[in-house]
Amino acid sequence: MRVSVFTEPHRGASYDDQLRFARLVEAAGFEGFLRADHYQSMGADPGLPGPTDAWLTLAALARETTRIRLGTLVTSATFRLPGPLAVMVAQVDQMSGGRIELGIGAGWFEREHRSYGIPFPAVGERFDRLAEQLEVITGLWRTPVGGSYTFTGDHYRLVDAPALPKPVQVPGPPIIVGGRGPKRTPDLAARYADEFNMPFKSVDETAEAYERVREACDRVGRAESGRAPLVLSAGIVVAIGRTDAEAERRAAPLHVASALPPESPVIGSPAELVERIGEFAAIGATRVHLRLIDLADLDHLELIGSEVLPQLDGDQ
Repeated sequence: MRVSVFTEPHRGASYDDQLRFARLVEAAGFEGFLRADHYQSMGADPGLPGPTDAWLTLAALARETTRIRLGTLVTSATFRLPGPLAVMVAQVDQMSGGRIELGIGAGWFEREHRSYGIPFPAVGERFDRLAEQLEVITGLWRTPVGGSYTFTGDHYRLVDAPALPKPVQVPGPPIIVGGRGPKRTPDLAARYADEFNMPFKSVDETAEAYERVREACDRVGRAESGRAPLVLSAGIVVAIGRTDAEAERRAAPLHVASALPPESPVIGSPAELVERIGEFAAIGATRVHLRLIDLADLDHLELIGSEVLPQLDGDQ
């Protein structure tokens, strides 16, 4: 089982906080450090000291780490134009020596768009834009050096783009598409993604999502096209401790009202987290993203590294 750590700096974390955390993620033996791409906290707390830009942060971390994979869960298609985003991700992939992953979604949190003056169209248009962004980004990365890329869609138009720079990873950094959507999300994952992620839901709900995406892969002929099978991953909200009291203290932020949909956290002992990861493995997951709430709680990260990772099979 591949194990990465997922963080939410919009809850309140400076770049230095994230750097300290990412370095410990690397030292503790995790596979990767992925972060949310949000400009505002979902609750009433403003998340001091305020937001940090995901790709600016990852570019800096790319130069401050040597092994861990780095990426977003997930970049919102409403935040950036697809051409500049392809350039940005390719450059950070170069800066990291080929360790970047692009998680990308349609966007959902209206309040942060309104706060920062970002257009927030209806959900149907957001998914249309996401589909075009995936087409453009993968098209730019796959265009041979010396060639050019042209695209005409309903929302984006590129004419003779030089399709540079190229990422280190060929044909491009792994793309992660995920979510709870029953129709368009599985289809987009089957067509464009390298990994499908079901975030923070129960094992049963995740199994249903995996079945939907497997059916979508069959519909679009993914196997016949020669594409590699989708990596199936699960997000797990984690609050564990050496004692029940320690676990409950770490879980306290989960009980505060927010705009997030209902989740299925693991609150308890390291053994309970190992058991949950095993349940996800049994339904086909080969990767988990552990969402840790407090980036200042380095002991939580060290506990998982010392008590959970050694009990899991496979490279981290």
